[in-house]
Order: sequence, then structure tokens, then C-alpha cells
Amino acid sequence: MENKIGCWAVLRRGARGGCKSSASTRDSPNSIPRTNLVYDAATQTRYLNASNRELCPNDSELSWDNTDPPPTANKSPCELLQFSFQELKSATGNFRPDSILGEGGFGYVFKGWIEENGTGPAKPGSGITVAVKSLKPDGLQGHREWMAEVNFLGQLHHPNLVKLIGYCMEDDQRLLVYEFMTRGSLENHLFRRTIPLPWPNRIKIALGAAKGLAFLHGGPEPVIYRDFKTSNILLDSEYNAKLSDFGLAKAGPQGDKTHVSTRIVGTYGYAAPEYIMTGHLTSKSDVYSFGVVLLEILTGRRSMDRKRPSGEQNLVSWARYYLADKRKLFQLVDPRLELSYSLKGVQKVSQLAYNCLSRDPKSRPTMDEVVKVLTPLQDLSDLAISCHSRLAQQGRRKKKSEGGAQLHTNASSKNIKDYPLKNNTGKQRCR
Repeated sequence: MENKIGCWAVLRRGARGGCKSSASTRDSPNSIPRTNLVYDAATQTRYLNASNRELCPNDSELSWDNTDPPPTANKSPCELLQFSFQELKSATGNFRPDSILGEGGFGYVFKGWIEENGTGPAKPGSGITVAVKSLKPDGLQGHREWMAEVNFLGQLHHPNLVKLIGYCMEDDQRLLVYEFMTRGSLENHLFRRTIPLPWPNRIKIALGAAKGLAFLHGGPEPVIYRDFKTSNILLDSEYNAKLSDFGLAKAGPQGDKTHVSTRIVGTYGYAAPEYIMTGHLTSKSDVYSFGVVLLEILTGRRSMDRKRPSGEQNLVSWARYYLADKRKLFQLVDPRLELSYSLKGVQKVSQLAYNCLSRDPKSRPTMDEVVKVLTPLQDLSDLAISCHSRLAQQGRRKKKSEGGAQLHTNASSKNIKDYPLKNNTGKQRCR
């Protein structure tokens, strides 16, 4: 059964009802079988780290600040597909553990298949491959984020935003259905793969993500993403980047307002310092987070890594020393790249990251300016390995030339010594 509806009426009815107690889930046939989620070592390795979304958890500070429809700019009528729970249960093989793609603050994400022209389930490998995200039935806050996700992604469309296909709101079940992103998250490629992500791909991903943020910020009624990080950047088969997880997205300031005051949420290591201190949210908060991700792309290091020495656990604090000195920039580059990166590209990316991470929000560039800087970096071909080869070749030539000159000098010295001194009192000079 295919249902294309104007979703706001349905969502409002669900919002007024709030979330039912999760206790009813245990006895309901319409529930995700939690006992199927076997937490053995093999399954655990497939889970993504849960995001630390609430930087200042305080129930008194929580508000319904994300349940209104998103700005009207750059949107089309909401025609999301409405799925039944049983359809999604069948599409994911009863939410099998081996179909789990990841886990975040929202809940588990499962791989599934649906019919091309409807909401019915399809056999694995046929129809359309989708990602089904299920809300953990553990409270009202998750429902708010679920609502925000539908509100924003249901109406904002751009090549660098993940496509929301539909949703399920049945009893206390809340699920979202997205297009499937073949290559997973940028986080996986930077930190969980043995083969390093090539430099051209890193630039392409950074540019795509920047375009996504620029689109959100660029309308007459801007949207602030508020949770920009590597795990929320998904990649298709061609390494095109798309922003996902809009649960924390927030309508930006309008008119004479310079900021939006809101509860402090996000992820440690990515949130802008002024936002953490004051709760004042602007588009420049996203720019700071982009600077952190740009550093992760450049260095291959996580924004926060407790396994590193004390002075290197916070990526931004550690990197500032190198970013401020052009002679030290190349010490930042991911060592797994060896010399397979653009020299000028590293310089430009380092300078851009430095600007995005400015302690003064007003000094940070806009995302449109970031896109302009990154765009030409795709075409650079000045690889460090080529420069190193030329320098090595020049060094060999110089050494060979100096070796020949030394042989000539030694021969001349020998010839001079063979001649007896005609005047023992005079000094003999070699020319």
C-alpha cells in the first residue's frame, strides 16, 4: 500500500499524543524485537559510536524548539511515504542484527529493501535499498528529534542532503526511511579502515559537505544544522557527501536577531566554544564544527581521542600550534597518506581550518566563502611525492657533480705532490 500524504496533519496528531510509555512495547506485536539485538563481539564491531548529543543535560532546559515546520524557503510540498510498521519489519528481515548499519543517539539503523513504486517490502537485492532508522522508545526527547528530522528533511531538498523517503508513526513506534548510502559514513573511512582515504576524495567530501551547509545557511530563513561531524556525513558510491541526522537542526535567527538562544546540544569536540558557554546559536557555530571536521580530514585524527597523550587528546588544541606556523603545516598531514597529497591543497585547507576555528565567531568565513576556497582544490596536481622525486633527482645530480669535482681535485693534488718544490722558502698555491 502506498500512501503519499500531506504529512503535517498526521504528525501534529502524533505530536499532541506524545510518546506512549515504552512499557507497552514489550507486550506489543508491533515492536522491534530487542531480544534479536545480540550484543556479541562480532555484532558490536558494526555499531557506530553513539553521539554525545546533550552537552548540558538538564530536563528543565529542554523545550519544544524543534517541532515547528522548517522555513518555507527552498522546499517543496511534503509528500513523504507513510509506511506501516509491519512493512518495515518485513523490509528489514524482522530487524535482524546482521542488517544493522549503525547506532546513534536516535536509535539503530537497519538496511532494508522496499518496492520501487510503493511502500511494500521487497526481497533482499531487489527493489530499492533503504536505511531504516528506529527511534529508541525511551522518552519524549527522542520524539522531538524524530519530529525535527521529518520537519526539515521532509521539505528541504539538495544534492548534499540525504533524501528522506518516508516515515512510520504507529502506536509508539517512530521510524524513518532514507535513501541508502553505499559507502557509509566519513567517520568509517577516516578512522575505521586500514586503507587511507585518498586526498582527492577527502577534498571532494569536504566540498560536498560544505555545499550542504551553505544551502542550509543561504536561504532567507536559514537553518542551523547544529550537529556537524564525520558520523553525520554519508557517502554514496561516488564519494558524494550528504548530510544526515537533522534531529538537532534549528531555524536560524531572522530579522534583527543576531542569534537564537537554545539549550546546549551537540557533540563534544565539535561544538563552538561560544555556543557551549552562552547557548547562543548562529550559522558561525556550524562553521566552527566544519573547521573541526576539516582538521579530521587533514590529519586523520579524531576530534577527541582519549587514547592519545594528554596534550594531543583535543584535536583543535593540539593543531593550533601547527596551523599558526606555515613551516609546520605539513606535520599535520595524515601520515598514512605518505606523500600522496597536494602541497598547495594542504596549505589552503590548513588556512581554511584555521579561519573556521577562529575564537571570534565574526572572524569565521561564511559557508559560501568556504565553498569558494575548496572548489579549485579539486584540480590541483602538485603532489608532494612528485616534488619529493624531483628534489631527490636534483640531489643525486648534485652529488654526482660534486663527486666528479672531488675526483678532479684529488687528481690535481696528486700531480702537484709529484713535483719537487723548487723553492722551499716560498708557499705553493693550488688553483
